[in-house]
Amino acid sequence: MSNADVALTAHLMRRAGFGTTLTELDEYVKKGYENVVEDLVDIERCPPVDEDILDRYFGGSEGGYRNTWMFRMINSPRPLEEKMALFWHHVFATGVGKNQHILASALQIDMLRRVGLSNMREILLELSKDPAMIFWLDNNENRKGEPNENYGRELLELFSMGVGNYSEDDIKDCSRAFTGWTFTQPPPLYPQGYYPAHFVFIEDEHDNGEKTFLGHTGNLNGDDIIDIIVQQPACAKFISRHLYNFFVADEPQVPSWNVTPPQDPEAIDTLSNAFLESGGDIRHVLRTLFNSDFFKEARFKKVKSPTELVTGILKLVGTHQQPELGMAKYPGATALMGQELLNPPTVEGWHTGREWIDGGTLTERINFSVGELSDPSKPGIEQIISRLKSNGSALSPDEFVDRCLEMVGPLDVGETTRESLTRFAASQGDLNIGADDAEEENNARVVRMLQLIVSSREYQFA
Repeated sequence: MSNADVALTAHLMRRAGFGTTLTELDEYVKKGYENVVEDLVDIERCPPVDEDILDRYFGGSEGGYRNTWMFRMINSPRPLEEKMALFWHHVFATGVGKNQHILASALQIDMLRRVGLSNMREILLELSKDPAMIFWLDNNENRKGEPNENYGRELLELFSMGVGNYSEDDIKDCSRAFTGWTFTQPPPLYPQGYYPAHFVFIEDEHDNGEKTFLGHTGNLNGDDIIDIIVQQPACAKFISRHLYNFFVADEPQVPSWNVTPPQDPEAIDTLSNAFLESGGDIRHVLRTLFNSDFFKEARFKKVKSPTELVTGILKLVGTHQQPELGMAKYPGATALMGQELLNPPTVEGWHTGREWIDGGTLTERINFSVGELSDPSKPGIEQIISRLKSNGSALSPDEFVDRCLEMVGPLDVGETTRESLTRFAASQGDLNIGADDAEEENNARVVRMLQLIVSSREYQFA
């Protein structure tokens, strides 16, 4: 396998998944890039996660649902399914901080996982019927004669089209179309525990009057509104820019999109055309994206989100491949870095790109990464040491640095970072990794090199 194939496949798996172990990367490269894309997009080609094991091991507490999701991100044979759930969780931001019903939040993620790779009509329809979203944006208070415009406004502004592509009158009639879309009230938490809420349409609370939305007039309901939205070129461009921002390269924050053009208009046009020609089929758009030159060439153009950083480190060290103790600290780690799963800060989701990093969150990122790579007995580190030994001879400082960068990424680093890594490697001479009388010392050198690499500026990028 060529170094170019390895680097390209690793790039794909960082973006379409959460990284790989060295063994997984070997298997992906053997399949070939295009076949791996098909496995990712056509998720039915791979088995699902064993739901019974997850339910029995992690349980149904607030922490348990977060632990379960992070375990899925690390281990699912369908990594894109989990990555898309995370993508939509950001776009359709809904927080447990308001609804105070962790089961509703968890079921929303289940819904995003189930429909996240379907078509945009189905996604928006399921979203509009989701109890967590209905409560988050007050559509349970949206009734005939007393419309609440929160959901209608955000559906257009943040979920489907973006500012500048509709009028205030469109918002009003869109909201009227969703009157009566609400949910059943679950029993109180105590003493019964969590029970799910269910979508319900209350006919008596629905406004059956004539409405005009984006040039269409009639007795429109929520289904009609979604049909009209998905046909709009503005929807295709808006969702395509979100996908570009998440999978390809960091864009400015969403509120500026109506005045700030995309950095690669041709790429957005390519994705928008794929969206429109397929009727909003997200699989088709992603297949187009992953096979494009603009994706293949966009390496290390995105700051890793806290979730991507944490799960990528765990893939690297090879731990938690089975349910085991200690999983609970990792959702807490992402929260300290600025991303609390199931609880985005506002309806806008999280501010991404370079806004993930400030002095405090960078310290958390580095401390976490260094701490996870402190033990040479962890499976992933053992494998790196074993592969260094397979070289069969002592490694020069340059070779030591190159081999570690290959196995951590492969990671491209700048001249300043490389000089620092090489200076550390040279401080103790060649690495005779196979020397039995210095095994502990040599393992410590490898661990320290890996810690320096994951502490680098370049490692913050995917």
